[in-house]
Amino acid sequence: MTVRIDPIARTIEGKSIITINRSKKLTLVLGQGYEVTQALFNGFALGSGREHADQLHAWHIPPDLNQQHQLEIHWRGKLAQLNTSLDHSQTLARPIAVSGEAGTFLPDASDWYPRIMNELARYKVKLELPAGQRGLVAGRLIEERESAQGYQAIFEFPFAAEGIDLMAGPYVVETQTHQSIKSRPIQLRTYFHPQISNLSRGYLDAVKRYLAMYETWIGEYPYSEFSIVSSPTPTGFGMPTLTYLGINVLQLPFIRDISLGHEVLHNWWGNGVYPDYRRGNWSEGLTTFMADYAYKEQESSEAAHEMRLGWLRDFAALQLDQDAPLTAFTSRTHSASKIVGYNKAAMLFFMLRDYLGEAIFYRAIQGLWSTQRFKITSWQHLQKIFEMVSGQNLQPFFAQWLERTGAPSITISEARSNPAGSGYELSLTLRQSTPTYQLRVPIAIQSQERTETHWFDLYKDQQTFVLTLSDQPLSVSLDPDLRLFRQLALGEAPPILREVMVNPATETMVLSDKDEVRKIAETLASKLQQRSPKIIAAEQQPFAVPTLIIGLQPEIDAWLAARNLPSTPDEIRAKGTAQVWTLARASGASLAIVSAQNAASLEALIRPLPHYGRQSYIAFDDRHAIEKGIWPMQVQPVKVE
Repeated sequence: MTVRIDPIARTIEGKSIITINRSKKLTLVLGQGYEVTQALFNGFALGSGREHADQLHAWHIPPDLNQQHQLEIHWRGKLAQLNTSLDHSQTLARPIAVSGEAGTFLPDASDWYPRIMNELARYKVKLELPAGQRGLVAGRLIEERESAQGYQAIFEFPFAAEGIDLMAGPYVVETQTHQSIKSRPIQLRTYFHPQISNLSRGYLDAVKRYLAMYETWIGEYPYSEFSIVSSPTPTGFGMPTLTYLGINVLQLPFIRDISLGHEVLHNWWGNGVYPDYRRGNWSEGLTTFMADYAYKEQESSEAAHEMRLGWLRDFAALQLDQDAPLTAFTSRTHSASKIVGYNKAAMLFFMLRDYLGEAIFYRAIQGLWSTQRFKITSWQHLQKIFEMVSGQNLQPFFAQWLERTGAPSITISEARSNPAGSGYELSLTLRQSTPTYQLRVPIAIQSQERTETHWFDLYKDQQTFVLTLSDQPLSVSLDPDLRLFRQLALGEAPPILREVMVNPATETMVLSDKDEVRKIAETLASKLQQRSPKIIAAEQQPFAVPTLIIGLQPEIDAWLAARNLPSTPDEIRAKGTAQVWTLARASGASLAIVSAQNAASLEALIRPLPHYGRQSYIAFDDRHAIEKGIWPMQVQPVKVE
């Protein structure tokens, strides 16, 4: 394929030569916004592939066992205007080919080039751009030229790929070479806008660390290069051989330590082994587990526990109609889908590692990589590999976590102890909700001297277990380390902002009669909830649903005092220009309070606040969070009788 793009005029011209060696019926498509100037099939005119200008171009290629086919398509068109005002969620929801002097992004999903539907393909792309612009697609850079007349580059992707994304911009490029685990050279590059080019070295050094870590865990990095590409919009995409991240995102200090590693790992899971989207996307969960969660484990056991609590707390905020089985998850479209497709799936892999043991788990991970590279792979493929390596039947485990919605609710209904010989006999009755799961339930048993954890195989709605202990048990606690994906008990989990964000029943109360403040507050509520907020009158008593209370500080203070509710918590009192915190209620539904000094301070929260859904309290100074945290988890021990 040869592609010529003029970002100023926002025009694209292309020529594709497609060779087909398959005998089955295939369909070639091109987006409706493009004009086909020539189309040939084995040298004969093919037609434009449509009758009306508002239709997708589509050509149907019949099966033929006897010969190789060649299609040649010439096309051109106008690209949409780059819009740098979009936020991250809006960018994710817009698979549109855009261009401008600050950047060009042609996502595969926008059908910007002629492609065979639902097929993998190898490709070579020649890219032509004006002087001052550089661009790339996923693959190996095999030729590059720059002159006063313009820039040219040729990229080749020699493996079967799912599609082609193209990026371009006024980039400053820095290159380093890294040796793979098998001493093969890997070219590392940053394609950064000039204003952040000073960040290149730090990002390249971080990529080297991630490559070394994941090659040790999984197997050799599959490609000859990896690039970090800056975007003028707040994107966060991972493609084979590269990641595409917003300029503002790249400037955040924590991105190199978390998000970058996640995107590097996607070159193994998602862009190296392809999910079978028809049966569920496992790659985001496995990447979250081996990247985001792994970094927390490396930090401390407390940090890892906090992340698991976040997963379970987020899930508790979902309503029944927002939940879905993991087999139905394809990609993140909103925060509710991320809670299932990323967090629940990551917890599945965490529980599987607990069940099989770390050594067997990582042998299976290496087996997955060695057998499924560049193949479409389903959850069932993963299950078979884990079964082969472990020698165990994992059908009950995978079936219950993949095919069902919800999570089990587990309780300790009775705990009794009696002297037995030189020790004590503990009788423990566990209950779970129906339909039942097959679970290994960890129970912490507290004595005067120590705390011990024992695991119990619970598969009925009620079971009694008896065990002999050397010390007298005083209390027992169900899964205090949060090693099971389960419904948290009422009062066990601290309230967080996420509850008023994802629950469709959330109500919003604005404590101001000033039009300017009310307008800002309603905009903030709509950004937090990603929908039009349900506004209730300030005089109303909040009902038994999550409620968002927004106002200026004197109004908030008066409202809380009138209802005998706690005032601003000490952790954020008098800090910054705005404070946000949550309060638990006896009904189980929480309040989220937003208190700002003035209208400008409230408006400053519109962009940053939606990113802090997992927090219980935050203090902002203008747009910057200066204090944040989560209320402590309330472990609920049961006294042994």
